[in-house]
Amino acid sequence: MEVRDKELRLALVCYGGISLAIYMHGISKEIWHLVRASRAYREGEPATPGSQATYRALLHEIEATAGIKLRVLNDIIAGASAGGINGVFLAQAITTGQSLDPLTNLWLELADVEALIDPDQAPQSALTKAWARPIAWMALNRIKMVDETVEASAREEVRDKLDHFVRSRWFEPPFGGKRMLHMLLDAFDAMAAAPAGPRLLPPDQPLDLFVTVTDFGGHPEMLRLNSPPEVMETEHRLVVAFSDRGQAGDAIGAPAELAFAARATSSFPGAFPPFTVAELDEVLAERGVEWTGRDAFLARALPRQAAAKMAESAVLIDGSVLTNAPFAPAIDALRERPARRQIDRRFVYIDPTPGARFGLYGRAKGPPGFFQTLIASISELPRHQPIRDNLESIATRSDRIERLRRIVETIRAEVEHEVESLFGYTLFLDFPTSKRLMAWRNRAQAQAVARAGFGHAAYGLVKVEGVVDRIADLLLRVGDEPGPERRRAIRQSIAQCVHARGYDRFGGSRPGTADSTTIDFLRTFDLGFRIRRLRLMARRLTELDALHVDSDLRPIRDAVYAALAVYLDCERHSRFADLRHDVRAMREEAGPILDRLGAAMDLRALDARTEELLSQGLCGLSRELRRPLLLAYLGFPFFDIATLPLLQGEGLDEFDPIRVDRISPDDAPSIRSGGAAATLKGIQFNYFGAFFSRAYRENDYLWGRLHGAERMIDIVLSTLGANAHLPPGRVTALKRAAFLAILDEEQSRLQTIQPLFAELRAEIG
Repeated sequence: MEVRDKELRLALVCYGGISLAIYMHGISKEIWHLVRASRAYREGEPATPGSQATYRALLHEIEATAGIKLRVLNDIIAGASAGGINGVFLAQAITTGQSLDPLTNLWLELADVEALIDPDQAPQSALTKAWARPIAWMALNRIKMVDETVEASAREEVRDKLDHFVRSRWFEPPFGGKRMLHMLLDAFDAMAAAPAGPRLLPPDQPLDLFVTVTDFGGHPEMLRLNSPPEVMETEHRLVVAFSDRGQAGDAIGAPAELAFAARATSSFPGAFPPFTVAELDEVLAERGVEWTGRDAFLARALPRQAAAKMAESAVLIDGSVLTNAPFAPAIDALRERPARRQIDRRFVYIDPTPGARFGLYGRAKGPPGFFQTLIASISELPRHQPIRDNLESIATRSDRIERLRRIVETIRAEVEHEVESLFGYTLFLDFPTSKRLMAWRNRAQAQAVARAGFGHAAYGLVKVEGVVDRIADLLLRVGDEPGPERRRAIRQSIAQCVHARGYDRFGGSRPGTADSTTIDFLRTFDLGFRIRRLRLMARRLTELDALHVDSDLRPIRDAVYAALAVYLDCERHSRFADLRHDVRAMREEAGPILDRLGAAMDLRALDARTEELLSQGLCGLSRELRRPLLLAYLGFPFFDIATLPLLQGEGLDEFDPIRVDRISPDDAPSIRSGGAAATLKGIQFNYFGAFFSRAYRENDYLWGRLHGAERMIDIVLSTLGANAHLPPGRVTALKRAAFLAILDEEQSRLQTIQPLFAELRAEIG
């Protein structure tokens, strides 16, 4: 059986959840175990015990049963609030190879109200504000909750800590921001001190991390209107972005920078004080740690504030207040993804309480009261808006891709007939050397232009505009100057240069033809055209896989993805870092920058290399398989002319739809149904429950691992498609093995919930 390489790429989106951060840590830990097992299996390293052994067995069975050597990797992470903390630490573990186990100990031991409460806010004696107890308990409607919802073994602990908590100073956040920062930095130190393995992503595969933050004071953003021409708007949303640029040893961020993001995104209103840079400066000074790169980081994370020399004055609060489900930055990160083999791209989001809404007053029978309405309006409703808009955006994109595929299928026969008429059937008897490929490609391009007629002018203008957009986006990242105004200025400078040099002229001797200057510009900069052409061949390969199961397509598959990887590398801004100073200095004249960028990309040399690779790959195929792939390569200009204007310039860049998977208690019923209410303890006390009891934290962490294991197995198996299955009973057996391995691994650590282990073993068995 032929074995095909395939990647399951996870873009992880982590919601907020207050004390359910511990539950989400259990899930993220299973994702980490799966990614580790996948890397080790691909490298042929010995099996590791625990759930990793089960994941390894799953990957082996997929290879033996379906002929797919699957690698699972997590290369995009976006998080808000509690999800932001977990995203930061998961990213650190993936990029450094460090262990997440020290973080588990931190969650279990220190994510406690007694450890988090600020000493200045704590009651000074048992008599301090004793009168506040009944008032606070009545306000929370929790007088009988402890007896009704807490198991007997934990009731005394919860009562004591809740009593201490409600007697803290009112109208001041009870939890300490500096305490939180010390805990975060302690966790990074513990991870760095523990044994580490290799980076968990392939070479040159970047890891991107996005953490949402809310700018309490807001910063100005300019909007362009018809009348008046410009207006200023106050923007409160911020995204702190990190990337390791795909290089081993290149940290995703300094611990101080990662702690900045984790502390800011989790400053839950009312519980933690707002975060400021001064708070982090004080903590680092107390620890004797020097923050090198401080100013550069602040200029990147807080560009508006830094430009106004106000970064130290910025007041930042919980990222989930306005952006609880940060899909948008994760989607934007897809642009710089390399591709070396077939890819199944998933957006996986962790929602610990799907369909639930935080409520201070329980389920009211009548209209909401004054405080309930006020609190819901300013806190609960904004953070718990559904993600319909995000999912509809992804669905719209996937529908557009499916529409494009249908168009290609519809016109394929006509395009293939056109190519065969142009070259004759003897084309497929000749070996496609690199010189022949170049000559055939140029001839097919000319024929496509001739057949397009006046339509080619519209196509050409869309191409030029698309190239200008790509260059502007690339230079914006190279200059590391985020913001719509700077992007607009860069694009305008490029567009003026393109027009001045005549790169956008389509007025040749025949309708639809372009001037030589325009053709030269596209040959120098039209990276998208090359990528779309190879994407089309990759899609054709996938179709042939289904029709020729026993055929050896490896030579051309390796050639296509090797060539595609080289072109995609030209979209990575880190490759052009030596242009950063000139890009930042660029104001009007973009010509010199364009000349240097074109020379650095050197697409003509890459074209020659690509044709050599494709020549070798095509020559290694039978004539039967060579024909459809050669027709796809030579017919691409016809396809592109037909589809690019219709799809607003997006064309065939991304030929595979994105699928979305959720991880929540509702989605993992193999052990126990009933969702969060039947499994999680941290949902008590307005989702602060796990901060009051170690037993709660241990419970939620364990269920996080179990739910994470079940959903990871489900998601991996869904890559097989409808026609491939494991033998009957194997999926159940694999899940059972993963569950029992997790229980064996955690039973000695989680001492306060020992009865739960017996219950779970009985339910699993």
